Amino acid sequence: MTLQFLLTSLVVCLIPGTGVVYTLAVALGRGRGAAMWAVLGCTLGIVPALLAAVLGLAAVLHASALAFAVVKWAGVAYLAWMAWGALTGGGALAVQPEARAEAGWRIAWRGVLLNVLNPKLSVFFLALLPPFLSGEPATATAEMLALGGVFMGMTAATFLVYALFADALRGRLLASERAMAWLNRSFAAVFALLAGRLALARA
Repeated sequence: MTLQFLLTSLVVCLIPGTGVVYTLAVALGRGRGAAMWAVLGCTLGIVPALLAAVLGLAAVLHASALAFAVVKWAGVAYLAWMAWGALTGGGALAVQPEARAEAGWRIAWRGVLLNVLNPKLSVFFLALLPPFLSGEPATATAEMLALGGVFMGMTAATFLVYALFADALRGRLLASERAMAWLNRSFAAVFALLAGRLALARA
């Protein structure tokens, strides 16, 4: 475990992506408790991509145009659906003063899907982890799992900070209908842009 890996991971975790935006939206719209489920889901959603990189499936996905396209377009459709929900004010990203109660596992599951349906994540791990390995074939798998576990821990910690920050602002923002409308349109626009970026991604 090197300082360079930790710094690289921290920078990646801090950059706002689908998981960060989803966590912020849940924290603002449903509160701290729901946001914790979002953090859990986004963190667990890393596991399939990590295992794919460790087992070499990420390389297969990267090499197979059809497999990459299937996962990619499923991800695009899911992001677009969430963007539409935010725009209409009734979806998972909607920021409302009295959001309907929802089971925590559903909130977490959406976070999992956001990562599972992003084919670039497994390719990212395939590129990120190998340079930080010791070079010993016998320990490569264990090292990749350890590095991936640290990355997941940093992701959870970073997303938790985002969630607590958004929850602290929740009461003030929900008091303004204009602010809520602006937030809903903003979350919808961000997810639409993320869907467009994913649509342009290549294996």
